[in-house]
Amino acid sequence: MQIEYKSRGIEKVCTNAHEAEKKHGKNMAAKIHQRIDEITAADSVEMLIQYKIGGCHILKGDRKKQYAMVLIQPYRLVFEMKGSEIQIVRVIEIIDYH
Repeated sequence: MQIEYKSRGIEKVCTNAHEAEKKHGKNMAAKIHQRIDEITAADSVEMLIQYKIGGCHILKGDRKKQYAMVLIQPYRLVFEMKGSEIQIVRVIEIIDYH
């Protein structure tokens, strides 16, 4: 799938290992980049959910239409689908929303 980012800051963290490590530490940076690689390799969001890749799941409530993948507990990589015909996801944030 293709990936877009909500902000330049989140894009830097998700595409630059040094930036991710500086902001989140070595282990979290590795997990962030693993999840981005998994999203890129997947054919669809449905595939991520069906095979529980990265613990991918649909969110509810005020985060309806958003999805999350597990990083290092309790953090999640939150994203949404952009469009329905072409599989593009938009990474929104890295957050502990619990």
